[in-house]
Amino acid sequence: MASHQSLQAPAPAVGGRRIALAITVAAFGYFVDIYDLILFSVVRVASLKDLGVPQGDMLGAGTYLLNMQMTGMLIGGILWGVLGDRRGRLSVLFGSISLYSLANIANGFAGSVSAYAALRFIAGVGLAGELGAGVTLVSETMSTESRGYGTTIVAAFGILGAVVAALVGDFFSWRAAYFVGGAMGLGLLAMRIGVYESGAFEQVARTNVSRGNVLTLFSSWARVRKYMGAVFVGLPPWFVVALLVTFAPEFGPALGLSSAPAAGRAVLLCYAGLSCGGFVSGFLSQLFRNRKKVTLAFILMTAVFIAIYFAIGGLSLTAFYAMYFVMGIGTGYWAVFVTMAAEQFGTNIRATVATTAPNFVRGAVVPMTWTFQELRNPLGIVGSGALVGAVSIAIALVSLANLEETFGRDLNFVEE
Repeated sequence: MASHQSLQAPAPAVGGRRIALAITVAAFGYFVDIYDLILFSVVRVASLKDLGVPQGDMLGAGTYLLNMQMTGMLIGGILWGVLGDRRGRLSVLFGSISLYSLANIANGFAGSVSAYAALRFIAGVGLAGELGAGVTLVSETMSTESRGYGTTIVAAFGILGAVVAALVGDFFSWRAAYFVGGAMGLGLLAMRIGVYESGAFEQVARTNVSRGNVLTLFSSWARVRKYMGAVFVGLPPWFVVALLVTFAPEFGPALGLSSAPAAGRAVLLCYAGLSCGGFVSGFLSQLFRNRKKVTLAFILMTAVFIAIYFAIGGLSLTAFYAMYFVMGIGTGYWAVFVTMAAEQFGTNIRATVATTAPNFVRGAVVPMTWTFQELRNPLGIVGSGALVGAVSIAIALVSLANLEETFGRDLNFVEE
């Protein structure tokens, strides 16, 4: 039977300056994370053309590279999550950005698809630690009643990295865009000097409690169900981003547009909506003191917008782009999703959950794109995309039912 134990003494209180620094560092870390994560969607066509990939092979090569990046994030999520619980949240914040930055700079020199794929995998491993470690640090630093504001700022501001990726990808060559990402990552390292470790982690580290043991998550069916719920409730945002946004140039003509839309414009509008939706969903969860109801409302909103996208997206280029913005608003509950994941489990396994949950969602892009590709011939690109989207919405709704409401929960406890 799953159980947890409260710690005898509360974690030390911290001052406003320390809280502000933690939020700032986590927000900029996620900003750089999202910049690189989405940059490939922006420069996919230009980079593959430059590497000599024929037009007919663009979709297949793009799917392969995206899957390599997401597989790296899946593996990195486990590695950084365990490290965050065993060695501390700061070790992840420094280590992950260092690996990502070096891989991104090397990516700018890639001369073949195979080299490109290897570097996207390494960069994916590096990127995997940023969001979970940042959200865990902020959640454990702030008070129970206000931490939702901090994690909302981290997630909603960080998402704007995709907007910058779209702009940089439009104005610079694809190689220069990767150099910019690597340089931002190295610059972020300097910002992190002076950030304090989580008091909750330091308190647990002084005990004999097992930390970062992934098997703890699978020690009971109740815990497995809760963990899987924490992961799969985040599927719809990544269906929109990984399929509808990345392959916007293919979906546009399939929906009836006379010319292929630009992926960079779809990225910019979708993530602008995501940032708006992130702030709104986060603050609504604080206002109504409830994470689950707000998440439910935004998942249903996303379902409606996806249906409208497939119904009217081909009317005009303006309507097509507008749907990316409103779908972004609907999927903006990502900010609440990462907060709920961090709040579900105890301090000794919290970084593992908060880091693996969003990265397992990103890793789910691999089976989603595989299913999309397999169904493309019998159902067409529109039919295949609509079916994968409907399934992702259904899984998210079922998963949400398996989560506990966590608003105001005292995080000063450990999993037994």
